[in-house]
Amino acid sequence: MNEHLIQFSYFVAAVLFILSLRWLNHPRTARRGVAAGVAGMTMAVIGTLMAPEIVDYKWIAVALVVGTAVGVPLSWVPLTAVPQRTALSHAFGGLAAGLVGTAKYIMWLQQGQLTTFRVSAIVLEVILGFLTFTGSLMAAGKLMEIIPTRPITYRNQNLVNLLLLGVAIVAGIYLSAFNHDYWQAYVAIVVLSLAFGVLLIIPIGGADMPTVISLLNSYAGLSAVAMGFVLQNKLLIIAGALDGSSGLILSIIMCKAMNRSFTNVLFGAFGQVQANTAAGEAKTVKSATPQDVADILTNADRVVIIPGYGMAVAQAQHRVHELYDQLTKRGVDVKFAIHPVAGRMPGHMNVLLAEAEIPYESLVEMDDINPEMPQTDVCLVVGANDVVNPAARHDKGSPIFGMPIIDADKAKTVIAIKRSMNPGFAGIENELYYDERTLMAFGDAKQVLGDVVKAVAGEGGH
Repeated sequence: MNEHLIQFSYFVAAVLFILSLRWLNHPRTARRGVAAGVAGMTMAVIGTLMAPEIVDYKWIAVALVVGTAVGVPLSWVPLTAVPQRTALSHAFGGLAAGLVGTAKYIMWLQQGQLTTFRVSAIVLEVILGFLTFTGSLMAAGKLMEIIPTRPITYRNQNLVNLLLLGVAIVAGIYLSAFNHDYWQAYVAIVVLSLAFGVLLIIPIGGADMPTVISLLNSYAGLSAVAMGFVLQNKLLIIAGALDGSSGLILSIIMCKAMNRSFTNVLFGAFGQVQANTAAGEAKTVKSATPQDVADILTNADRVVIIPGYGMAVAQAQHRVHELYDQLTKRGVDVKFAIHPVAGRMPGHMNVLLAEAEIPYESLVEMDDINPEMPQTDVCLVVGANDVVNPAARHDKGSPIFGMPIIDADKAKTVIAIKRSMNPGFAGIENELYYDERTLMAFGDAKQVLGDVVKAVAGEGGH
């Protein structure tokens, strides 16, 4: 009877996981998708707890208490910290897979039950799990700027990385095909996988972190698939496959958005700071006050707002909504241009704007908004940087050359809200700020937009 209940709960969980991914595909159904995912995971846990293999629930209860104590504080993070929080989740998932594989290897080694299939599955699980663990920690460190966001490179780095991975794979083949009991090879695989995860991520620049996070999501899913084979758990295989494939698809979308390949992302050191000081002459920018910005916006017919990470840092999304309301009341056509890699993770801007209850129909993807930019009266850039840098179109020496951007510079007037002239995550100057049609409104985006909203509403000194 228990077996039938377990399989039924797994079936329901699998259906809910699939529906969750389907509903998460659109902002209108995203909340439903989250609820379906939570319900599916609940069903999966309940089904697993009914397994006859469990003979003592004491350690499960201890793990539940410890996991809750760690997980609840991690859930209380601002939206600006969601990318590094996601990277930490991948790290925990990878660590869990690696530890489960290690426990199973030790147990079956002591019981003399290791087979070629079991060892092969464990090796795959451990390599993917441990490299995901350390790689995700490095990604989180770069996002939190604990370690340098710029690429950390050295001579023959790619060769060293591939050599480490190659040795781990060869050791895995030997362990699974020739000598299951050679535990020293297993230890070598673990150490090499941990080292490879670190060395894989440190040469990748901060501008590539959105793609790296989705790739690590894919690796975590694949390690879960291998863990499912080790534990003979069908639901874990299904969930891992969904996780791995969705991460891979998202990575493909991100690479396409940057006009780059996987190999270029992993080995191209995108975001390398360029020593480009040969220009000589000092460039100047034109500044604008919040009142100036308000006057320009209220006299426009069409306004496009481009959000970026600066909006997230300032938590200015609600001020953006207030400005949207004020302008639309005056008959101004306001749209939001969303770049696929704006922010620090896929969909970062969509999440922030959805939280501020910006109407979904006002959010327009890059490819759809670009043809409208020449007819746009004002382009308001709120904390975006690399995704609006015209150098991507013409400067072959730029690390972002070839990356599709939002054509902000084609609007009749550009207003950029920014704390300072410091470069973006790619570490390069933005040509847009020096354009003769661009005005810079310096300051915290939340404060500046608040003043602009007051001025638009007639409270700022008209």
